[in-house]
Amino acid sequence: MADDVAENRLPCDIDELRTLFLFEKLTDEQLDWICRNGHVELIEPGPVFREGEPATCFYVLVEGSLVLTRRIGDDDVEVTRTDQRGVYAGAWFAYLGERVPQLYNNSMRVTSPSRFVVLDGAALARLMREWFPMAVHMLEGLFFGLQNLQQQTGQRERLLALGSLSAGLTHELNNPAAAAVRATASLRERVAGMRHKLGLIAAGPYDRPALEALIALQEEAAERVGKAPSLTPMETSDREDSVADWLDDHGIAGGWELAPTFVQGGFDVDWLERVAVTVPAQILEGAVRWLTYTVESELLMKEIEDSTNRISGLLAATKQYSQLDRAPYRQADVHELLDSTLAMLGAKLAGVQIVREYDRALPEIPVHAAELNQVWTNLIDNAAAAMGGTGTLTVVTTADHDDLVVEIRDSGPGVPADIQDRIFEPFFTTKPVGEGTGLGLDISWRIVVNRHHGNLTVTSVPGDTRFRVCLPIRPDLTSPLESAVEAAEQG
Repeated sequence: MADDVAENRLPCDIDELRTLFLFEKLTDEQLDWICRNGHVELIEPGPVFREGEPATCFYVLVEGSLVLTRRIGDDDVEVTRTDQRGVYAGAWFAYLGERVPQLYNNSMRVTSPSRFVVLDGAALARLMREWFPMAVHMLEGLFFGLQNLQQQTGQRERLLALGSLSAGLTHELNNPAAAAVRATASLRERVAGMRHKLGLIAAGPYDRPALEALIALQEEAAERVGKAPSLTPMETSDREDSVADWLDDHGIAGGWELAPTFVQGGFDVDWLERVAVTVPAQILEGAVRWLTYTVESELLMKEIEDSTNRISGLLAATKQYSQLDRAPYRQADVHELLDSTLAMLGAKLAGVQIVREYDRALPEIPVHAAELNQVWTNLIDNAAAAMGGTGTLTVVTTADHDDLVVEIRDSGPGVPADIQDRIFEPFFTTKPVGEGTGLGLDISWRIVVNRHHGNLTVTSVPGDTRFRVCLPIRPDLTSPLESAVEAAEQG
């Protein structure tokens, strides 16, 4: 292996080093030191170093192309793909010494024959401390200070979001669960009533043809409940009056109590007339009450089914939102992500009119889905807070050249013009003390811009605030500055 490296070593040209942005301000003596203590190496396409291995070398790209990836779960997620001269990777935290693990924090491979300036990690640490002692002390303080601050405030922001979502989800789950419990208790009473009525029928004046006709009506009633039409309050009231009058006219006591059940099940006077001509007059009241038990039981089972489906839907939305069973970086439909977030925030949006203006023709795009859900959560939660729980929330998706655009619009009072340029700053917040960290929009901006190479902007006037998220449909190469920033955030 040492022989291979020696064969690939090339002459080190001071003038060429000076053309790289990392070295452009160094003196001739310093550049000569780099050539003497490091070397220029030609690396063929393939892996250079792997995440988790001891970080021994610092690489600066002279020409060629490289890809950096990180292992997340079972997947290698691409972090950077670039051919920008002067980008660097490897043991660039060597100057911090043993205070941080000296391991490669990602994997690098080259995709074409590439030349690098290669410095030993120990040499890089010596260079930094001897040439830039004050800068190194400042960088150390900045690195560890930011690391500690991000851990504490990031955890606080996640706990606030988790608490808000948990409260909302608990409320959303409690309603259908309570409805299912109530319906189950009522159904038990109706089934007991049906057993009692069945005993009366068995002992009553019912011949075989009458029983067969009654059973046929019962089967038809059960099927009809599932197809009951939706009525307006006025239509419901009118139909209940008609059914109650019909029951009274036919000598059936308490018609006003039975009428709402029949109307809710989709039955009208015409259907009751069919019952009257199907069964003998002397058993009409018993038949109607028997059918009432059937209709009530079907309605209660339908309520239980709707409630459990609602619970299943909420759990599916939770799974989609958390992305627990998905790869961290994958092709995703942004509409599914938006809908799962809206479902999770249902309690906060209870008084808000939600308008979806989706372009369903938009393609799936490669994203960090769970992180994008955090963006939607921050933007929608802020919109709900701005509107005070009432108003109109509009979610729009569209295409703009090579970008997929998501706009979160609200009808709140708007963001004052004098602070619109500051709302993405870390720790800037307009919320009262204790209600926000001022990191929600900062985190959202970093997820959109640094992680997805997109853009996040705001325009606002009273009654119309729009947060616009632009995501590249086909992600481009990462700039050197983004590469450095992202590597620092992940280091």
